[in-house]
Amino acid sequence: MPEQLWFTAILNRLLAAPIDALLNAMGIPAKYPQAPITNSVAMEILVVVVLLIFFLAVRSRLSVDNPGALQHLIEGAEGFVTGQSEEIIGHHSEGFTGFLTALGFFILFCNLIGLVPGFESPTAVPTVPLGCAIVAFCYYHIQGVKRQGVHYFKQFMGPMLLLAPLMIPIEIISHLARMLSLTIRLFANMFAGDLVTLVFFSLIPIGVPIVFMGLHIGVSLLQTYIFVLLTTVYLAGAVATEH
Repeated sequence: MPEQLWFTAILNRLLAAPIDALLNAMGIPAKYPQAPITNSVAMEILVVVVLLIFFLAVRSRLSVDNPGALQHLIEGAEGFVTGQSEEIIGHHSEGFTGFLTALGFFILFCNLIGLVPGFESPTAVPTVPLGCAIVAFCYYHIQGVKRQGVHYFKQFMGPMLLLAPLMIPIEIISHLARMLSLTIRLFANMFAGDLVTLVFFSLIPIGVPIVFMGLHIGVSLLQTYIFVLLTTVYLAGAVATEH
């Protein structure tokens, strides 16, 4: 049995039976039937629940005349993402703001939840950054096809049809490398940040770890920004009318 966080243990106690039944029906039985939910999955579930509560709280307090602190925070984040998208993608970027903002908040909360005692950052486990990278990868390709139709795939063939047999494998590898780059960058930085914080907490539990907690927050914000920025850049290339 793997070591479980208290929240993971609760989820497994409540949901192990139906999840095992679902996994068995799909032909992928869990390695530990008593604990099919891993810590990283449990933390992702918790982050989604926290975000839902957070946005419902913001929605319930929306006001034009007297906006609160939460509303200012969300409007600031949305405005930042919108401005960055318009600068990189262009005037038709409004439709992508919702996805980019949601992706940013999810990654940021996943990064920061590790600072709460009894929890850990799911982005410090490679499968979670990979999942985010796959979502970003699929999204910008889908948007490229929606915007350009079959002409979207011409970019994979290069400037000349004669070069297509050479360019297509190169372009495929290039796009897969983007997904790998997003995954490794986020995972490596969050794993290192969690490890350093944990080591100093175990060695010097008072005072000094606060510095590394501040560093962890800075890294969390920076890695969220980079992930969203790169996704925006990839999206801009996918929906551009000329390549």
